[in-house]
Amino acid sequence: MSKVAVVLVQGFADWEYALIGGTGGPFYGLDIQYFTPVIGEIRSQGGLTTIVTQDLEALEKWKPDAIVVVGGMLWETSDAPDISSILKAQYARGAVVAGICGGTLALARAELLNDVHHTSNEPDFLSQNADGYEGAERYMSSPSAISEDRVITAPGTAPVSFTAAVFEGVGLDQRKVAQFKAMMAAEHA
Repeated sequence: MSKVAVVLVQGFADWEYALIGGTGGPFYGLDIQYFTPVIGEIRSQGGLTTIVTQDLEALEKWKPDAIVVVGGMLWETSDAPDISSILKAQYARGAVVAGICGGTLALARAELLNDVHHTSNEPDFLSQNADGYEGAERYMSSPSAISEDRVITAPGTAPVSFTAAVFEGVGLDQRKVAQFKAMMAAEHA
């Protein structure tokens, strides 16, 4: 069973992790667990209050197959937690590292986007908000998630392709990934 760590911060974007958490465990047998820099009560952009009981030290000990950094407005501020060392260490040991929307800023600050093709909310979003980001020449404007060399990025408007890329990244059977994509696309067909 693949292990997926979802990192949430104050003001996390409700829609960006929902498909990973809502389908990854119950339908596809992934072990989904939630972590935050400071254990305790956090509130989503949509007003959901939740208690996260595992911190980033617990994440490191758990050794997930993938780390998913969920976006939120906090990532654009000076109050954003610095999780660079954790992301670098987990990537170095072979984990997939994924960021969506503001979560891409954490990957950019960890310099994980400097050498891979990637996307985010808009071309200047990363360069204006992430010290250490030097990957502008590899930025690709894309409405969907981009995955290269165990690094997954997506704009905040792409939770479906982001979820599919995370599922692929942890080795979920391709038929199940195709089933997930078809299930999510059926509404728009």
